Formats: sequence, C-alpha cells, structure tokens
Amino acid sequence: MRRLILMRHAKSDWSQGASDHDRPLNPRGHRAAAALGDWLRQVAALPDAVLCSTAQRTRDTLDGLALPDETRVTYSRALYLASAEDILAVLRAAKGKCLLLLAHNPGIATAAAQFLRAAPDHGKFQRYPSGATLVAEFEIDDWVHADWGKANARHFTVPRDL
Repeated sequence: MRRLILMRHAKSDWSQGASDHDRPLNPRGHRAAAALGDWLRQVAALPDAVLCSTAQRTRDTLDGLALPDETRVTYSRALYLASAEDILAVLRAAKGKCLLLLAHNPGIATAAAQFLRAAPDHGKFQRYPSGATLVAEFEIDDWVHADWGKANARHFTVPRDL
C-alpha cells in the first residue's frame, strides 16, 4: 500500500508585488500551515518523503508543517502550476511509502478528484481552497502503478476546519 497526501499551498500574500513564483504566505497562511502540520500528526499521516513545487508559497507551507528532520524533501519546478497529468507523471517517479505532494490549483484539485474512486463527503473538496489536504491510499507496491480512479480517500480537511 502507498499513501498520498495532496496539499494545496496555504493562503498567499498578494500585497507585496512579488512575481507569482516568489509570492510568500500571508499571516493567515502561516497559521494554516502550522495547523495542517498538527492535523497530519493527529491523523497519523506524516510523510516519509515530500515532493514540493519550487514556488515560495509552497516552500513556506512546507516549512510551517514542521515535519520531522529526517523527512526527505525534493523541490520540483515541474510541480509549479502543474496540470493533473504533470502531477501524475511526477508521482509515478516518486519514492517513499507515504508521500506529501504540495502544489497548486487547478492541477492539485483535478488530480485529487481523478485519483479517487469516490470523493470525500466534504463541501469544500471540489473547490480545493488554499490549504486543502487529502490523504488517500493506493493498493499498489510502487508509485509507478499510480493511476486515476485507484485511490481511496482516508481523510480530507481545509484550514477552516481546524
């Protein structure tokens, strides 16, 4: 079995005039990232590996999660504004039994919906707002076998739930 955590970056700060790639989190986003890290610990879904977009807001979200130091982190430019198909391609090359993939809408929302056999019963799932996080399980032994419609949702939350 493989566990995938699909997380959209937390709320970013549009006020600084930074380029899209360099936009940081706003104060609410920093609080949300910390809360999401606590939630991952509560539901026993700490990843052993992370694939993270190179954008500043995804890096800031990852930092806020306060994951254990031994968590392997790979930053991938391919995840910056990636489509669902791009996300699937990156995932298929991944290593680790529990993987956090941190990226952007609309690709992350589309990938979350397409990976699942059935969507979770949550009013915010389709919109996948900032900080939305899905924990899904695949009955596979290697990420190369990941595909659409093959995962079961185990947990889903958004920062406002926390």
